[in-house]
This record gives sequence, C-alpha cells and structure tokens, in this order.
Amino acid sequence: MTNVDDQKQIYIVISQTGTILSKLLKMFTGAEYNHASLSFVDDLSVMYSFGRLNAYNPFWAGFVTESKNFGTFKRFNNTKVKVLSIDVSGEKYFGMCRKLEQMISQKKNYRYNYFGLWLAVFNICIKMKNRYYCSEFVREMLVSFDIDGSKELEGIVHPMSFTKIPDAKTVYCGKLKDYSLD
Repeated sequence: MTNVDDQKQIYIVISQTGTILSKLLKMFTGAEYNHASLSFVDDLSVMYSFGRLNAYNPFWAGFVTESKNFGTFKRFNNTKVKVLSIDVSGEKYFGMCRKLEQMISQKKNYRYNYFGLWLAVFNICIKMKNRYYCSEFVREMLVSFDIDGSKELEGIVHPMSFTKIPDAKTVYCGKLKDYSLD
C-alpha cells in the first residue's frame, strides 16, 4: 500500500531534439533546451507533455506520452536532455498523477497552443482553455499542485525557466538515449 505521506520525486526533463522547430526556437531564444516534459518515474520510461503526436509531422501536435523508446525521442535519438528532480509530498504526487489520468482519459479535449508558443518567444502571454505548449503545461501542473518555487515562474515560461526552481536538483545532463538510473 502506498503512503501519501511519503516523500516522492517528480522529474522535469528539458530537451533539445535537433528538429527544425527546436533549431528555430534556439535561434530565437538562444536557449540550450527548447522542450519540457514531466515524468513520475525515475527511469523516465514515461513522460508527459504537449508536442508532436507523430514523430514525422511537427504540425500535428497535442497532449502526448513520450519515451526514449518511441515517438519523437526515438526518431531523434541524439536528443540532449537535462533532468531535474523535485521532492514533493505523496499527496501532491498522487494528485498530479490523478490529474494526468483525467487528462489522458479526455485527451481529445486538449490541443496544442501554437499561437501561445510563438507569442511566448516574444514574451507575450496568451492563455487558451485546454491548450498548452510544452513548458506551459509543465508550469500549470506545478502551480496547480503548489510545488515549491513554481509560483515564481512567470506566466510565460520557457523550458530553461525550470532550472530556476530553488528545490530542483539536476540529476543528469547528456543524451537521453544514454540516461540510466546508475
């Protein structure tokens, strides 16, 4: 039986795939990493984000389950990542998991926030119901569950913004395909 009082870890994975879109974002922002995902397992076998629904089509995007073993990360297997770990209470951890289960069951109600992404590049914020770009989704999850340091993240959040969360510990930098628990 799992105890909601136990301390748990969540993982924010910021990445640079090398896709045309990520190269364009890097050109505009100068940021080393241009995608953000959220994981609840230390082996990162399952991550959640808003991104490509098909590894070969950057224009068809929405709420996605990601892994180095399939999809965009498998196709772009030289993806560089920085993995951040944040300690959270069991109550917040399981609350976030329930929220994700709800989102998965209602996946068709969520869309990619293309307009918001391009405006964010120019530091203009636009919120749209049930529409997110990757880092906007991760921020929303953190803020919704009052994860320490998340309230300081600005309304416009870029993947590199998550490195500024005081309790976020970098646990790995390198190629996603080389990531292991050891």
